[in-house]
Amino acid sequence: MISVFDLFKIGIGPSSSHTVGPMIAARRFRDRLMTLEPTPARVTGELFGSLAWTGRGHGTDDAISLGLLGEVPATIDPDAVAGLVAGLRVVRAITAGTRRVRFDPEADLIFNFDEVMPLHTNAMRFRAFAADGTVLDERVYYSVGGGFVVEADEALALAQPVAPLAYDSADELLTLCNARGLTVAEVQMGNELAWRTKDDIEASLDVIRDTMFACIERGLTQDGLLPGALKVRRRAKRLYESLKADQMRNSRPPTDTIEWVSLFAIAVNEENASGGRVVTAPTNGAAGIIPAVLRYLKDFCPGWSDERGRVFLLSAAAIGGLIKRRASISGAEVGCQGEVGSAASMAAAGLTAALGGDTEQIENAAEIAMEHHLGMTCDPIGGLVQIPCIERNAFGANKAIVAASLALRGDGQHHVSLDQVIETMRQTGADMHDKYKETSQGGLAVNVSAC
Repeated sequence: MISVFDLFKIGIGPSSSHTVGPMIAARRFRDRLMTLEPTPARVTGELFGSLAWTGRGHGTDDAISLGLLGEVPATIDPDAVAGLVAGLRVVRAITAGTRRVRFDPEADLIFNFDEVMPLHTNAMRFRAFAADGTVLDERVYYSVGGGFVVEADEALALAQPVAPLAYDSADELLTLCNARGLTVAEVQMGNELAWRTKDDIEASLDVIRDTMFACIERGLTQDGLLPGALKVRRRAKRLYESLKADQMRNSRPPTDTIEWVSLFAIAVNEENASGGRVVTAPTNGAAGIIPAVLRYLKDFCPGWSDERGRVFLLSAAAIGGLIKRRASISGAEVGCQGEVGSAASMAAAGLTAALGGDTEQIENAAEIAMEHHLGMTCDPIGGLVQIPCIERNAFGANKAIVAASLALRGDGQHHVSLDQVIETMRQTGADMHDKYKETSQGGLAVNVSAC
């Protein structure tokens, strides 16, 4: 089973698969350098597939450098990133324990545009060399979406305890809930207890919630241009000031709630595009949807409480875990339907649960939200997580709320099941041409100039 804390990871932007994952992989390899004999003299990194094609736009090169410097996504100070990377370019060496190992980002990080590794398009190969050029160690890591990193000989599930409340499909989840008299959130909590104590789980969920809300708040105060050649202006601050001015005039248009939800999502994704601190939910490219809907629950729905926020996150994680296991949450595997579609499905389920929906209504809401993102491609202009990604989060958040509303007005009965729509998403992703899977080789990325 996949933990809520696997799906919701605190890190930095702009991408969970292209920034967070590579930083984790590079840090793993750095830790190996401390055990090798003789002492390594030089280390190299090589990026393949989508990591090569969009790596510079996604900050993969900087993420590799940061990981080799010993940084991790959850604790690194986003404001320190530029200085750390600039310092490495001058020193051209890293320290692993007491060992000093040469690494020049300009010469030792290779973007391989021609080769695709067999198991996943997001592949990295690290090598450590002795002074005479002998290869001392070589590891291949795959960043499989949402900040998950695996090696070719590694099965992620084997590292986790068996879930006491196991299920392999939405249909099995429904059956389990009804047979045990449990909610979706209670099932997820029961499985989380195989890892951690209840107090630890609740405290950690509150940290995730607070980090999401802090990201929104910071995004509302920033202006200027987003990084990169597109020179996209940040909009969240101006939108926020306009909405606040309308409130002061006691003027609230019919679209007021929609505009606030869109604002929350845009604020998060502008922070993500700027390399700020965000929560992978379940990816960085879709990081604005769940925080925006959670903030909608807090600000626009009566009866907010810490417990209601936890129910939201636990229920969303149960659905996200299903999607990851049965299909994918990676834009490089299945297109944006796997990122924005998954996040909207999770948010719809979380909101429905928090508003008192039953298990069938939760499943229905998740299905509706996913169904209406099927076929969405991942085609970021210039390899930057900006256009169309930021606005897509605003639409995804509002779709999630509509899906929850429709489900809560219904009785849970519907023609298309969540299992069927997840399988459809998987098949659609398999059929999708690679140029629409986070390579910036098709779609908007080739029809709109990046400079």
